[in-house]
Amino acid sequence: MEQHLVVHLRTCSEEQPYKCTECDKAFKTPQSLKQHQITHTDERPYQCTECHKAFKSKCALTVHQQIHSGVKPYTCTECAKAFRTKEKLTVHQRAHTDERPYKCTECQKAFKVKCVLTVHQQIHSGVKPYTCAECGKAFSTKAYLTVHQRTHTDKKPQVCTKRDQFFKTEMNLKLHQSSHSAERSFKCTECGKAFRTKPNLKQHQLTHIHERPYQCTECQKAFKSKCALRVHQQIHSLVKPYTCTECAKAFSTKACLMVHQRTHTDEKPHVCTKCDRFYKTEINLMQHQSTHSNERPFKCRECYKAFRTIKCLKLHQRIHNREKPYNCTECGRAFRTSGEVMEHQRRHFEERPFKCTECDKSFKVKQRLMLHLRTHTQDKPYKCTECDKAFRSYNYLIRHRVTHSMERPYECSKCDKTFKVKQLLMLHWRIHTGEKPFKCMVCEKDFQTKGNLVTHQRIHTGEKPYSCTECDKTFRTGGELRMHQTTHSDERPYKCIQCGKAFKRISVLILHQKIHTGEKSYTGMECDKFSNK
Repeated sequence: MEQHLVVHLRTCSEEQPYKCTECDKAFKTPQSLKQHQITHTDERPYQCTECHKAFKSKCALTVHQQIHSGVKPYTCTECAKAFRTKEKLTVHQRAHTDERPYKCTECQKAFKVKCVLTVHQQIHSGVKPYTCAECGKAFSTKAYLTVHQRTHTDKKPQVCTKRDQFFKTEMNLKLHQSSHSAERSFKCTECGKAFRTKPNLKQHQLTHIHERPYQCTECQKAFKSKCALRVHQQIHSLVKPYTCTECAKAFSTKACLMVHQRTHTDEKPHVCTKCDRFYKTEINLMQHQSTHSNERPFKCRECYKAFRTIKCLKLHQRIHNREKPYNCTECGRAFRTSGEVMEHQRRHFEERPFKCTECDKSFKVKQRLMLHLRTHTQDKPYKCTECDKAFRSYNYLIRHRVTHSMERPYECSKCDKTFKVKQLLMLHWRIHTGEKPFKCMVCEKDFQTKGNLVTHQRIHTGEKPYSCTECDKTFRTGGELRMHQTTHSDERPYKCIQCGKAFKRISVLILHQKIHTGEKSYTGMECDKFSNK
């Protein structure tokens, strides 16, 4: 009894007289020291009779055997969840009470489990005792080392039974399995929004906090979380420690590397339950799922425009506050997004990394390539609800929709001419200013629009990308092709309202209408070329 009292008193005094000769770790009892010393050897004297798995301690064997028996004798009184050991039940109950009895003496951060505190303290001490034999990288825990070693062996022991997909860690498997279920058990107490995983909930909860206590010492930018600050600081240090083994591309975070690696494997683990479409990241899935509903919860306080995602709202708000944080290193021009500055910088180097496999045409931006590919596949996924006309891109559809409206809100201040689209007004304005900003590098001819320049350049290159499906004749522009295709058809869609005569081309109709008005197009010459058409 006296011996038990002595051991107990050590819990109050924190006395640990028994030291390990291998690692200098100290313990309160000789039994604890003896149990610890086994970790320095490969000895596993306790074997399971069911699966022959071996363990270093009898206690670990006893806990393991409960897996085979299915016995979970310890039940939580709050949620009725059952556990194999009393210790696991105690840790679980802290989830209900939010009790964190283990506090770090360095930063006062508190933890629910002692082993998590021990791992955390290694951040302050910098101790990383577990080293990878392959690459020499060091880790603070053996578990982290084990997970890391799988990057060398490509071992993925965790398997999803629904889709036969393999994962390196149990956490990754659980995150993946949540995509099969519509259940969202983690709810935000502020807005009631539910999430599949606790990390996603924590990330969301930051949107309710307006305080940004973590500030970058380089550019004074502030962040809501310490993790976000660390990721940001890598921009200034240019450190990209995570390298892709396939293409040697480097990334600042492991998460970015993992997402990138899916471009090589074409893995798309996140599935939409509405339309069975697959996505590489959960963020892409969530953005897609918002298209199934008309919900736009994020509103701009300046103009009340609504957006599906907070990211789109933040990008939009830069229009109002004129924020352009991304600068071109060549000419100093500022841009609102990193994508815009990357696209712009390619103009300095004429870099076109995205090549079409059908016609060898190359593009500076991946989105332009994807849009171009639809000219080969004839894919037009965006349909007008008014006339069933289909378009290759959403922007083309928006531009077309204006034609169904009689509204012309954009007025020229010089000649009072009105337009349905702002871009057409800007193009029209160049007639008054005489501005022709696009120059041909071959003959130095100037043009008002980039489209006109591209069409003109085909005279020099001889390129005729538009082919007629009836006779294989090729044309420089889509307009020329459409005009030609009328020769294969008897359709005459352009009708004169005066005499009812119909024409294949609108230009011929305009010339014809001058007969009724008495207007003469050709002065000093006779021309009845179009009179009988």
